Amino acid sequence: MEKYREIEKSIIKKYRKEIWSKFVKAVKTYNLIDEGDKIAVCISGGKDSFLLAKCMQELQRHGIFKFDLEFIVMNPGYADENINKIKENLELMSIEAHIFDTPIFKVADTCSSPCYLCAKMRRGYLYDYAKKIGCNKIALGHHMDDVVETVLLNLIYNGSYSSMMPKLKSDNFDGLELIRPLYLVREDSIISWKNYNDLCFIDCACSITKKDGGKRLLMKDLIKEMEKYNKDALKSIFTSTSNVNLNTIISYKKEGEIHNFLDEY
Repeated sequence: MEKYREIEKSIIKKYRKEIWSKFVKAVKTYNLIDEGDKIAVCISGGKDSFLLAKCMQELQRHGIFKFDLEFIVMNPGYADENINKIKENLELMSIEAHIFDTPIFKVADTCSSPCYLCAKMRRGYLYDYAKKIGCNKIALGHHMDDVVETVLLNLIYNGSYSSMMPKLKSDNFDGLELIRPLYLVREDSIISWKNYNDLCFIDCACSITKKDGGKRLLMKDLIKEMEKYNKDALKSIFTSTSNVNLNTIISYKKEGEIHNFLDEY
């Protein structure tokens, strides 16, 4: 059996409970895909985006409604060994992708807030390219751990309670919507799938993150520490994003307007 067939089989069979069922549940629960969609699946080169690509292929083949897929790889300025590794994995996993170059790393490296600018530019380039090839949705490989890390980052560094949404309409690109089909999948399951199939992907290839480790790595360590005291800590934080009691909140924002508990006290 060819390698890509073995990889596909492992998603459906061995990791049916941990990955495939949760992927399908997220698609259904959050109504992520509609009949006739043309979806740009973004592949960064890491384990999450490659798993997403294979799950989307499987759903397209065996799902109950028809939709089209385009796989896109944005090169923000990777070293040659990284982009070559991505191409090698695309071939290994039988994925045909559009690859396009951008100057993101070069520009962001000169900025005082490189992470913010990099994220903003990445999103802009991805949306623009997806729009050019006729897509109405963009799929990203964020998983449940990413969601919880985002909640913690906002709490600890921004003093706000906000999450990473399973889908989001673009403010700047009319008719484009972002979706996150791996929303309910744990990162540990993705790592297990990668190791089971003896796959090797690029890690974060950002020179800035490599220098200071990045705040997300701090959040991963924090979650591990919390799970020592409560094994379901991550799951509880994730559940809290859909279990907010506004009667116990001092104030909250909705569509830019601030609502205070004193307004109706």
